[in-house]
Amino acid sequence: MDALVMCGGRGTRLDAPVEKPLVEICGRPMLDRVAAALRDSSVETVRAVTSPHTPNTRDRAADLGLDPIEAPGDGYVSDLGFALARVSRPAVTVVSDLPLVAPEHVDAVVAAADGGAATACVPVELKRELGASVDDALVFDYEGTAVCPTGLGVVGPADAAAETDAETNAGTGADTNTDADTDTDSTMYLSTDTKLALNVNRPTDIALAEDRCE
Repeated sequence: MDALVMCGGRGTRLDAPVEKPLVEICGRPMLDRVAAALRDSSVETVRAVTSPHTPNTRDRAADLGLDPIEAPGDGYVSDLGFALARVSRPAVTVVSDLPLVAPEHVDAVVAAADGGAATACVPVELKRELGASVDDALVFDYEGTAVCPTGLGVVGPADAAAETDAETNAGTGADTNTDADTDTDSTMYLSTDTKLALNVNRPTDIALAEDRCE
């Protein structure tokens, strides 16, 4: 199974001196951390989806030996669709701003998908308790609980539903205006692991992640 690390966004809300995927958490760029987790999981190939907005990230991905996909940079969902057209499905997708993602998280979502699609979400209450940033536009109700996507998921086989899966799995407000409605064919993987609740979208998220990194 292929895995796509989405790292082509502008990252304007983070206002960092480097491209967002290259922001360091405990001394390591977020891209490095996400790539390492994927490589230690059950996925076979890890590919970095960059764009003209992230030339330094593209260079770093090459240094890491990640298979490159250079997307147009027209927005998260558009770039994700561009990348999905170039890999086999199902495919794991993960945003580069999820620095504490672990191999076991990836494998759990793959298992939940069971050959189809799956979306990893966390309760909004958990993010608020941590003090993590929350994009209200991505919050939706799941069985009576307000949840939001983590940015980790599996896009199912290449059919009409898969395009909706791609939007569902788009993630965390990482420079996207994705509709938060879930696709009925996508399995929900709901986690209360704080490591999946920390997306680095704002400067305050950096400190929260560094308090919990290993």
